[in-house]
Amino acid sequence: MPERAEADVPALIEQHLDDAESGWSMGAPGAIAEFVRSSDEPALRTAGAVATDRGGIRVTVPPGCRLLAYETPAGPDDHWNHAVALCLPVAEAYRACRRVVTELGADPAPLRSQDAGAVLFDLGLGTPTVDACVRTADPELLEILRAGCGRPLFEPGSPLAAALVVAAPHRVFDTALGRVEVYAVIPPPSGRSPDGPHTHLLPALMRAGRTHGATVPVPDGWVPCAHLYPPHPLTDRNGLPRPFDPARLASFEELLARYGDPAQAQIATAVRAAVRAGHGPAAGPHPSDPPGRAALAVALRKLAHIGAPDGVLTGWRRSTPAPTDLLDPGGDRNSG
Repeated sequence: MPERAEADVPALIEQHLDDAESGWSMGAPGAIAEFVRSSDEPALRTAGAVATDRGGIRVTVPPGCRLLAYETPAGPDDHWNHAVALCLPVAEAYRACRRVVTELGADPAPLRSQDAGAVLFDLGLGTPTVDACVRTADPELLEILRAGCGRPLFEPGSPLAAALVVAAPHRVFDTALGRVEVYAVIPPPSGRSPDGPHTHLLPALMRAGRTHGATVPVPDGWVPCAHLYPPHPLTDRNGLPRPFDPARLASFEELLARYGDPAQAQIATAVRAAVRAGHGPAAGPHPSDPPGRAALAVALRKLAHIGAPDGVLTGWRRSTPAPTDLLDPGGDRNSG
């Protein structure tokens, strides 16, 4: 990252904490806490943090934090996702990686003063870059949690996981870059995540032990600890479709120019130039790695919205099938 761009990071964080159209997440594949809010929702806004009655986030950016702007194809149609990953060196990013439920004591740094004194419990998910915790002051739930300490959350026969779904204590996902807190209810396994702040727990993905998707070009020795989701040109803050917004596209293109991966940028530039010149796919790049293939797929999806010569884009897409193996796994199953 250029030195000037690194110096701009704190201001960028504050800008997007102010913007209710921006979303955030902290966690790892299979264990993620997401924070979004509505523009008319009362919010407590302090330096590096924002909290509502449904959840909140605090972002602490140490010197040397690197940002990575990227895009990935999403779904079989012309959609894509975009994000800015906040990355740290592995040695600074990794957390306790506890494997059993563990009482941590009173929360030392809640986002809201009314939550002071409530007790934190690490759920023992073993996720490398996040301590996934719950927080409660309820005597009955404290007793259940303490009975489960020293054992895996999903141990066969344990009533703890089911009790947490019913009680819906605060979820607190702590990372080296801050935390996300979620106060909303937890839907049943067959339910859907509520709009607004929520968490995802997907044991199958957690077992893989990944820190990021294969399509995300994180430099060797670094890992993402938080993600920023600036306003998207095709969807609103809850991921619902909205009319294409070229201004939002241009805004994220600026972030790509500053914080994006140069190799992905070269692929996208070559694809746009070839298509606009009327050349077929034989004239373009043919990347074989997941980040490169993602860059190619997203470039074609963008051209479907911003315009391309008749028939040319169709030829490209016929020879470049939708890369279903690049799509992000997960969804709203077993989430809360």
